[in-house]
Amino acid sequence: MAEVQEQQSLSAGQDGENEITTESALFVHGEPLQDGSGPPKVDSAVEILHEKVTKQIIKEGHGQKPSKYSTCFLNYRAWTESTQHKFEDTWHEQRPVELVLGKEKKEMTGLAIGVSSMKSGERALLHVGWELGYGKEGSFSFPNVPPMADIVYETELIGFDETKEGKARGDMTVEERIGAADRRKMDGNALFKEEKLEEAMQQYEMAIAYMGDDFMFQLFGKYQDMALAVKNPCHLNMAACLIKLKRYEEAIGQCSNVLVEDENNVKALFRRGKARAELGQTDAAREDFLKARKYAPEDKAIARELRLLAEHDKAVYQKQKELYKGVFGPRPEPKRKHTNWLILIWQWLLSLFYRLFKRERHKTD
Repeated sequence: MAEVQEQQSLSAGQDGENEITTESALFVHGEPLQDGSGPPKVDSAVEILHEKVTKQIIKEGHGQKPSKYSTCFLNYRAWTESTQHKFEDTWHEQRPVELVLGKEKKEMTGLAIGVSSMKSGERALLHVGWELGYGKEGSFSFPNVPPMADIVYETELIGFDETKEGKARGDMTVEERIGAADRRKMDGNALFKEEKLEEAMQQYEMAIAYMGDDFMFQLFGKYQDMALAVKNPCHLNMAACLIKLKRYEEAIGQCSNVLVEDENNVKALFRRGKARAELGQTDAAREDFLKARKYAPEDKAIARELRLLAEHDKAVYQKQKELYKGVFGPRPEPKRKHTNWLILIWQWLLSLFYRLFKRERHKTD
């Protein structure tokens, strides 16, 4: 594993898909695999957290659980239990939620109880009674929840900050938010170097959560540059993790997020090309590699990938050629025409009789 760079290298070959990107200074961890119209089916044991809250673990987490006043970052899907109507999905919206335990909104009380029992990276199914949800009246704005509706949450705790951060994300200054994100990015880099890819991605997700769209839209000038110097490397490092985990579609999404801000980013083009090539999207991969080569013409890794694509195309052509040869068979040789001697003799006799007839007629005349 190469050492962490202190500035982003423009050479894709220096890091390929394996190195992390660092700079001094949302597309988050993939959606759950179970993505039907209703809540997922879970076979794990039911844990009673409260009279009105139960939990079933879908995926184990790691580390400690958050304490009171911790700032938690999570994704969730929410359904009304009786009708199975999904009324909120932060994975789909690519918008992680910030939840300060002990300071949550009233309708989030049951969700907060569940989250407080979870570890970073844990995914769980929560059943929350209406008393700790949207209550007797429900909600007729957004989200739209009927009165007295029990709720089912599928939620994942991305990670959390303890109270030592001092304040909630929304109360931080621009410099404080960028600094908090940068610390998460550095923690992710350390985990990446230890090959702890899932844990590294959680740290990158936390950093990206500090740099949400609502925050980025407010920035311009040097503050926007400072934020992108943290945010974009997190997306690129997420892509590197996802490629190693063979989650190529998600890696493409991470690289595309960077290319929205910086369309000529060589690392983003290179890693997206790698992911596309692994998915068999050779034309799109070649397009990414050629564009990357335009800005890094001497890069050996880009040249190698283009050579591999050319070899792949040649192999596919030969395979198709052999396949079609087997289907249609070799070109048949033309059949030789057999001479019919009887017809030839008959034609010769007719010609002979005709000449004799003309000769006799001439003598008569």
